[in-house]
Amino acid sequence: MRVLITGANGQLGYELLKSAPPAAELLGYDLDRLDISDTAAVAHCVNRERPTLLINAAAYTAVDRAESEATLAYAVNRDGAVHLARAARALDVPLLHVSTDFVFDGSSGLPYLPNAPAHPLGVYGASKQAGDERVLATLGEQALILRTAWVYSAHGNNFVKTMLRLMAERDSLGVVCDQIGTPTWAKGLAEALWRAAALGLTGIHHWTDAGVASWYDFAVAIQEEALALGLLQRAIPLRPIRTSDYPTPARRPACCVLDKSLTWEALGLEPLHWRVALRQMLQQLAEAADVAA
Repeated sequence: MRVLITGANGQLGYELLKSAPPAAELLGYDLDRLDISDTAAVAHCVNRERPTLLINAAAYTAVDRAESEATLAYAVNRDGAVHLARAARALDVPLLHVSTDFVFDGSSGLPYLPNAPAHPLGVYGASKQAGDERVLATLGEQALILRTAWVYSAHGNNFVKTMLRLMAERDSLGVVCDQIGTPTWAKGLAEALWRAAALGLTGIHHWTDAGVASWYDFAVAIQEEALALGLLQRAIPLRPIRTSDYPTPARRPACCVLDKSLTWEALGLEPLHWRVALRQMLQQLAEAADVAA
């Protein structure tokens, strides 16, 4: 298996490289080596490398900035995905494309099944939905769209690491409590993608860790676990606030929980509860800090 991974230096790309099957020959490409919005560059790279599998972990993920940078968001999330799909079709190889819960508006009140109608609230979600649709139209049964949510890792920038920094710097912190979803450790997501590749899974699927939380719940857990591991030296008051108290350029889904039951069954995997996954990721940070010290 010769695997070309885009977004190789991102949270998911990093975990994909770490958890790859021993027999896989990995070709990791990040933006500095391959701009997926450049159709000629993508075609040239894929034709030169001749992978047997493409995994697209590259994306424009700046949700708020996307509202003022729509052209760039669509260039990466829609056009870049199509360029990879066309290159995969030319080689007759599958593409695993990672998508997002932001294709939904969060108004259902129930977990979203993979076939639920998409209704994004902002440019980021709309650009990802457009990419998903075009990948499927281009590749059909040789494409897997795997939607996920609230991804974090010991590598890169994310909510967990931002909370750790703010909790160390401030005397109190307000965190949104009326947006509900599921935190997802990139390590588990990467393992799910490798399993999907091994099984030849296609179509639209969902994957996150188990359980649900608000951003406030997530922050409370981060502080508790970080204190227990010595990553934080003191606890600070955490205040639940409403979305209206913290206005942002982009609207966000209020309750966007993905239904993963079909994917969990198809992969034969039992995901960790998000709190257990968080603890394991923070243990990684603590061990790295001990080594650095």
